[in-house]
Amino acid sequence: MNILTGILNIKYPIIQGGMGNISNAILTAAVSEAGGLGTIGAGTMPPEEVEKIIEETKSLTDKPFAVNVALSVSPYVKEMLLLVIKHKIPVVSLSAGNPAPFISKLHENGVKVITVAASVRQALKAEAAGADIIAAEGYEAAGINSALETTTLVLIPQITGKVSVPVVAAGGIGDGKGLAAMLALGASGVQMGTRFIATKEAPFHVQYKKKILEASDHETLIVGRSVGRIRRVLSTGYADKLLDYEKQGISLDEFNKLTSEDYHKIGAIKGNGEEGFMNSGQIAGLIADLPSVKELLDNMIEDANLQLHNAKELLN
Repeated sequence: MNILTGILNIKYPIIQGGMGNISNAILTAAVSEAGGLGTIGAGTMPPEEVEKIIEETKSLTDKPFAVNVALSVSPYVKEMLLLVIKHKIPVVSLSAGNPAPFISKLHENGVKVITVAASVRQALKAEAAGADIIAAEGYEAAGINSALETTTLVLIPQITGKVSVPVVAAGGIGDGKGLAAMLALGASGVQMGTRFIATKEAPFHVQYKKKILEASDHETLIVGRSVGRIRRVLSTGYADKLLDYEKQGISLDEFNKLTSEDYHKIGAIKGNGEEGFMNSGQIAGLIADLPSVKELLDNMIEDANLQLHNAKELLN
């Protein structure tokens, strides 16, 4: 048994990334039902809104799922963790901040903790704090990203070589080849976000999905470098406006307002790329179909096994 699937009690070593305020029960449950670990992203949502999504998810699946809390983003961190404990959510993912103050309390209540790291230093600190799993996220990933700008390809072997807990690779993965590559680099599994947007169950606007399906290899861009708030998004009219504002000297507060979850919803839920943004990782350039979540995960596992078998044959 894969160590990651054993810890999380799932069939496949595939985790859904947190999607902030566009998180929903339908997609979360579909990922868990298909054998992966579905994830609800708390984003900036109030506790009562997240609790509704948790309850709906539990009505759609009896399989394990996680809640992601972005520590420096959510204004309700303590409330979110109390919700996790109240509803006996088996896994919590902590990102964008120091997880150390929260891990022991979660462990006392039987909750496994995934922490997100973008460097060896962050990974070592997370392991020392008691993290059960480390999600190592490279520069290719969608949404709020690390200013370190280290790619997944070089990040994973560095982190797996330094920590003893299982490592999940995130950023730039969306198919069986990517899964096989990350396993070969020492990861125990993968975390995906963008790939799940382009699935039949994902309740996002058709224009968002269409934009991903039609994306070329250079269809994403980085905004926020000038204010130290890196975010990877699809190239849209609104993204171009953000870059123009940066050239004009936008402040961090102004940038944060213009990249709030309200504008995320305008892009992802309403499909309006002129007045809101659409998060996307670089993997968009490799996405060309719209499968069900089950088809996606089954095909990924089958293809990963084939790729690893073929690679072994090449070395014999």
